[in-house]
Amino acid sequence: MKTNYIALSIPIFFILIGVELLIGLIQKRKYYRLNDSINNLSLGITSQITGIFLKTILFFGYLFLFEHVGKNHALPNKLWVWIVLFFAVDFCYYWFHRMSHEINALWAAHIVHHQSEEYNLSVALRQSSFQGMFSFVFYLPLALIGFEPLMFATIASFNTLYQFWIHTKVIGKMGPLEWVINTPSHHRVHHGSNPKYIDKNHAGSLIIWDRMFGTFQEEEEEVIYGITSPLNSWNPVWANFHYWVDLFNVAKKTGSWTDKVKEFLMPPGWFPKELGGIQHPKEIDLTTYHKYDGDSKKWHTYIFIQFVVVLGLSTGIIFGEKAMTFMQLSLVSGYVTWALVNLGALFENRSWISTSEYLRFPLTIALSFAFYGYEWFLLIFTFAVVYALVSVLLYWKVRSVK
Repeated sequence: MKTNYIALSIPIFFILIGVELLIGLIQKRKYYRLNDSINNLSLGITSQITGIFLKTILFFGYLFLFEHVGKNHALPNKLWVWIVLFFAVDFCYYWFHRMSHEINALWAAHIVHHQSEEYNLSVALRQSSFQGMFSFVFYLPLALIGFEPLMFATIASFNTLYQFWIHTKVIGKMGPLEWVINTPSHHRVHHGSNPKYIDKNHAGSLIIWDRMFGTFQEEEEEVIYGITSPLNSWNPVWANFHYWVDLFNVAKKTGSWTDKVKEFLMPPGWFPKELGGIQHPKEIDLTTYHKYDGDSKKWHTYIFIQFVVVLGLSTGIIFGEKAMTFMQLSLVSGYVTWALVNLGALFENRSWISTSEYLRFPLTIALSFAFYGYEWFLLIFTFAVVYALVSVLLYWKVRSVK
């Protein structure tokens, strides 16, 4: 059975985020904003939930190739094989990551990770819900070579886990290590929207691939984080789809079928000649630059409380999925996504949010009946009733504040 090391590491992630927050308070530096952090974590939750439905299909591709080809010359479970696999996985990750910045259809999924205009450990958890549908293809050669699926899954998980700690501004440059491993300094460059930093430092664990293949850039002037056309939204669903919408809109405007296809295969910034041709990123004017902060601050306490509840519910999904039917899993996952969209709408003070939020509370109680007959049904139902009533009262009270 494949162990979900990333899910098991969730408590450690939040402990380290707390440490970074504390360091920021001591240094009197603001590394976090509530709206941005909730949005980052919301996208991490939706990514994990989507992964529950997709992981079997994606892992099956690797398993299928290994069973039908790679198994005939399977490599032994020895230390040297693990070491070779570590380098092989990191090499494949480099090319997947690089292509995700150079092909529009792949960038449409990967862009989610780059949308935050902050840089802290919560950004590491900001992941696309659909990137896995593309990334697994880059690792299939490893199945053909004969690397055992569980060995691959383990190394790939730890390659991902390694990248958590490099999403911080707390750690500066790390001396000679900068020549070999991917460090916070290198990865800050990768998240920059400054023209000189774009499409640089695609490393996973080792920076050697960027140095070898000409995509390395040293951290020099101050990094401005985010994407060249800011998302300007706290909606986690829109964050996953906005670039796809942009691509289809451009493809619809051009009359050439060749250009319609090329729009998805060319690098970001490419446009057909009839629509103006290639658009290069512009230098950022620090005198006029400002981060998106669409925010109704009176909702902060309410949003934080609701997010903690949704986080607990989503954690239950991640660790309890095997005890749930497909229908239960689908209903609860849909509910969690709805709640997270509502929290984003509260930050933005959307006109429709009251209707959506008031509707969500009674449906919370209705949703509990999906577990009728389970040993814990009475507890789940009682919690749903209390949660719905308290939330209605709290929402009404905050809404009445001018």
